[in-house]
Amino acid sequence: MAADSLKKEPIARIAKRSDISRKKAWLIRAVAILLALVVCGVFIFILTKTNPLKVYLGMINGAVGTQRRIWNTLRDTMILLAVALAITPAFKMRFWNIGAEGQILVGGLATAAVMRYAGDALPSPVLFIVMIVTSIVAGLVWGIIPAYFKARYNTNETLFTLMMNYIATQLVACFSIVWEAVKGSGSIGTINQSTKAGWIPTSFLSGIFGNFNYSINVIIVLALTVIMAVYLKKTKHGYEISVVGESENTARYAGINVKKVILRTMALSGALCGFTGFLLVSGSSHTISVNTAGGRGFTAIVVSWLAKFNPYIMLAISFLLVFLDNGAVQIASQYGLNESASEVITGIILFFLIGCEFFINYRIIFRGKHEEA
Repeated sequence: MAADSLKKEPIARIAKRSDISRKKAWLIRAVAILLALVVCGVFIFILTKTNPLKVYLGMINGAVGTQRRIWNTLRDTMILLAVALAITPAFKMRFWNIGAEGQILVGGLATAAVMRYAGDALPSPVLFIVMIVTSIVAGLVWGIIPAYFKARYNTNETLFTLMMNYIATQLVACFSIVWEAVKGSGSIGTINQSTKAGWIPTSFLSGIFGNFNYSINVIIVLALTVIMAVYLKKTKHGYEISVVGESENTARYAGINVKKVILRTMALSGALCGFTGFLLVSGSSHTISVNTAGGRGFTAIVVSWLAKFNPYIMLAISFLLVFLDNGAVQIASQYGLNESASEVITGIILFFLIGCEFFINYRIIFRGKHEEA
């Protein structure tokens, strides 16, 4: 009888872990990274016939090999971190804001418009205030539109925010033609290249960090990281976001105005994305195009989710992803590979990083073994 029962039992089944120590969770992540590097090494050897260790040294050189590369990596890390911080309140509330790309673009577009039309007319401090305010308002509006329809009509926020991306992209494409530098190019080029009006100075603290630095961007985003950590963990608003994310019905029973929380949280999320658009246009690219966001709105989802909405861990994950991306581009160029090869390498590592979360949250129980009571 027992044998028949054993035969009917599946070979393996999945059970959710009730608890796992932080040490064991990070051990699983470390093993995942090592396995990813091994698989990448095999992939690299097949393509280049080169010692993978030599290639990995090339990746390090590509990401942090020179002072300029270090600052470029830091710049890209801060921008990715800023987007992750922006979407985190919404995702913690279980509002799936897939529209960060569009919110960044409209914030950047508002910044570019102020730089073009008021760059020479306003004093520098006033110009920056206007740029910041307009970028925040633009992103806020782009975020609060889907939030209103979600709160009022319970629409699907994933599709709504995704569609808003396409509208933002077409708006930027339209103004790229209106403002194009060379007729027929479809590109506005560098804004205020001669006067640098509206550019966040990169020479700030150059005596300490050197000429190629983005220290203001770094300082601003690090400050945002601390503020967001405090906001989510120590404030009433952060508590309400957590409760709504766990269960809207529980939140209503506790007297929380769910609609208000949704609108407020998405207003914050959109505003921070718009501000990130300002940092991109004013602080690094000094132009606007449909590629300004560069897919960061989607990559930031991975960053926020892997960090379990912890802003400090987001910093480490953002750096890791940017490091891998910049390093992969370098070895692709160094060893005559195309961009797709670098994306495959980054994708393999991401696959293992995301996949390891399964083994952190679940375990496999094989036939004949039972969970402990």
